[in-house]
Amino acid sequence: MRQRLPEQERLDGLMSDNGYPYPSKTELINIFVSSCVESAARKENTSTKEMYKRMKAVDLFEQFIYPCYKTLHTQSRDIVTEDVLTALKNRETRKAQAK
Repeated sequence: MRQRLPEQERLDGLMSDNGYPYPSKTELINIFVSSCVESAARKENTSTKEMYKRMKAVDLFEQFIYPCYKTLHTQSRDIVTEDVLTALKNRETRKAQAK
């Protein structure tokens, strides 16, 4: 997945309690996007690979998840999963109707 949001550097060499450097903003966003794929796949009882393909086919990452990150990541996992699946199904329906 390509990340189009601005990059933020790590916090000046600070380390987390487990000895690893804090992730950058880009890494945090990509972790969130991955969790969206995983949660949606689990809810739909499908593989993450299949869910990723479905999301990519309707440009859900670039047109919904990344642009809406600031709002989505403040919501509960259940709400985010439902929003992502609703957006996915709406886009798949529109794509099918356009054929």
